[in-house]
Amino acid sequence: MNGFGSFHRTAEVIVKRVGLSQRRKAVGLSQEKLAENLGVDRSTVVRWEAGDTTPQPWHRPQLARALKITVEHLDVLLVGHAEAAPPHDERLKYALAHPSAVDTVIAAGLRHQTQKLDRQYDELPSSALLAPAGQLHGQAVYLRSRASSAAARDDLWAAEAESALLMGQLTWDASYRRDHPGADTYFDQAIAAAGHAGIVVVAAHAELRKSYVALSGRKDPRGGLALAQRAADSAKGHSTVLAGMATLHVGEAHAMLGDARGCEVALHRAERLLDEVRPEEPAAALFCRSTHGRIAGSSYLRLGLLSRAEPTLRSSHTLMNHQRKSTAIVLGNLSLACIRQRKLDEAVSHLHQAIAVLERTRGGGGLNVAFTAAREMLPWRDNVGVSEVSDRLLALMSAA
Repeated sequence: MNGFGSFHRTAEVIVKRVGLSQRRKAVGLSQEKLAENLGVDRSTVVRWEAGDTTPQPWHRPQLARALKITVEHLDVLLVGHAEAAPPHDERLKYALAHPSAVDTVIAAGLRHQTQKLDRQYDELPSSALLAPAGQLHGQAVYLRSRASSAAARDDLWAAEAESALLMGQLTWDASYRRDHPGADTYFDQAIAAAGHAGIVVVAAHAELRKSYVALSGRKDPRGGLALAQRAADSAKGHSTVLAGMATLHVGEAHAMLGDARGCEVALHRAERLLDEVRPEEPAAALFCRSTHGRIAGSSYLRLGLLSRAEPTLRSSHTLMNHQRKSTAIVLGNLSLACIRQRKLDEAVSHLHQAIAVLERTRGGGGLNVAFTAAREMLPWRDNVGVSEVSDRLLALMSAA
């Protein structure tokens, strides 16, 4: 037996029980909802995923159906051993050389690495993440196309869906929201792969990302409205976070169309959805208390309702407890709201704060809003404060 094989049947309980949890989240089920579907207590599901207990034989067919996998695949997720597994890099290297032998542990490792990069999205420039994300995506596609195990292939479809979603996000952001076709190609790939894997949440998230491209990139409110509504419909019953976020962007599309009534209805509907978010929800990591105010403030700004936009954006900014790429967008829009009300000093101050975030994150959306604000300050170009903030923004672009 070769060196890799001696590790192959090792302590995969931890990795594979993580895979069980990932599968539940991927199909849009909370622990509570899964327990309800199976007629067991939530604590039972918690113990299954922790590896403390194993589902009884009579639970397994129903559990497999709920997770949209075969009983055989469920067995792979449940059964493991107690020795230490080899490092992911070592297993992956072997799998790339012998792709037909790839297993669910490798797939779980690729997903873990993709999710780790995704968590860095708000902290680092997208250009710095593109290469490692692209490598993970290529590995997932390659191994999925050659896997002999149905269980491994299912999990690799999931890995491909998640890596394609991240690549679309990074491609669009790194191009300063100009590479619309490239981003959409990845999002379409994520939707297709998620369909093979049966993970509704990732598909809905990719549809939502496509609506961003239509609204903020192509400036196509009708197309963006259709995509955002489709994402909201897909997420319904699977992810309150995604349904709420998609509905917010339905409101934004109405604002772009000048439909104040339609915008307000969607914003209120989204607020009710986001008020229902629970910590165990599958897309909980995407939720931020500032999200509603950020999109609502932007929508009011588009509608010219400056007296509503400014306080909404201010309130949203106070809820941002760390510097995110979206922080720069909020500050840039806040600057615009102040410029249009002739509050020049406040506008300059907000734009300086936005640039401080952009100097670290290089977020494409924030840069676009910041430049829009700088252009609207041109009538006051002789003002010292305006001159300073313009110079700082140009220096930022020169260093990009």
